[in-house]
Amino acid sequence: MELKTTLFKRGGKDYLMPFALVSTLFFLWGFAHSILEVLNPHFQELFTIGKTQAAFVQAAVYGGYFLMALPAGFIIRRWGYKAGVITGLMLYGIGALLFIPGAEINSFAFFVFSLFVIGCGLTCLETSANPYVTVLGSSEGAERRINMAQSLNGFGWILGPLVGGASFFSGGDIATPYTIVGIAVLAVALLFLRQDLPEVGLPDEEEPAGNGRLWNISFVAGLIALFLYVAAQTGVNSNFINYAVEYMGISAGEASRLLGYGGMGFFVAGRVLGSWIMKYRKATRLLVDCSMLAVCATAIVIAFPGKVGVAGLLVVLLSESLMYPTIFSLALRSSGGNTKQASSLLVMTIAGGAAAPLLMGLISDSTGLVCLSFLVPIMCYVYITLYSISRK
Repeated sequence: MELKTTLFKRGGKDYLMPFALVSTLFFLWGFAHSILEVLNPHFQELFTIGKTQAAFVQAAVYGGYFLMALPAGFIIRRWGYKAGVITGLMLYGIGALLFIPGAEINSFAFFVFSLFVIGCGLTCLETSANPYVTVLGSSEGAERRINMAQSLNGFGWILGPLVGGASFFSGGDIATPYTIVGIAVLAVALLFLRQDLPEVGLPDEEEPAGNGRLWNISFVAGLIALFLYVAAQTGVNSNFINYAVEYMGISAGEASRLLGYGGMGFFVAGRVLGSWIMKYRKATRLLVDCSMLAVCATAIVIAFPGKVGVAGLLVVLLSESLMYPTIFSLALRSSGGNTKQASSLLVMTIAGGAAAPLLMGLISDSTGLVCLSFLVPIMCYVYITLYSISRK
């Protein structure tokens, strides 16, 4: 009863069904992101390119976040959350279907362009869905709701490496999984066209949207923390397979299954467990715990390359699980009531995912040591630790 009566109710209205519907979107973009971690090493083999050039796989998607975030914010401010969701799904579906001609052309540049279109679609989805679930109920339940929705995102993260590994490293057609995804996503877009999504503003007890000061120190600190988190997460994920192959001597296919079942399994477990723990422990204190654990685990990855280092990577993914939704919600609370504008800026920080893989690729290619590239994420986690301590 507690979930239904307090977590999804506000002003006498029950928002459980809209929450459940929108939460399915989190799975879709989790899959889109995680399959990149397999696509990256696959392109290294297919086109005989280095880690730095292959990092444009991530740069294309995450670069779309930087360029599309403000237009996406305009769409939801002008036409509402539903319009943002449908626009995102259409772009996502079209980008996925572009892999069909891409497979015929067999051009790395064309695949990168297709991924950029997908990234623009994901931007619209995240700009709409992340702030939307934070207002579908009581103010005090915002962090719990977004962490619950992000749990579905985690299941998408598990499935992506498994599907990608089974398709790309076993001689399968690269277009097949993206064709299936594209058709499914466009079908979901048609479903949302037929649904009514209530336009919900901030809770009555909070400051009305637009009346507060957006550019305050707390909000800017949250923007930086979110940028660095996405940079760290993407850097870790995109180098997981390379690290496991180099230091454990396993195949890329085995490494992709380890990432899917192991790494992303830990990630999802952390999301589910964290959502439950938040009933008893403040979200800010959990963020401190997770960020400090990430610093320690990444230090092990750097210092002990091999099985111990891979175990450290699994712990890093566990500790990352609560960071994005918690930082997002905390930063949104600091936006002075400018929810939709703030969400556009917060989603823009996902462009951090374009920077870390390139920088880590440069370090790996220049030194020949994948483990040293993890100096990049560890610095990101140090800042997040300081940010989380300041919000306790």
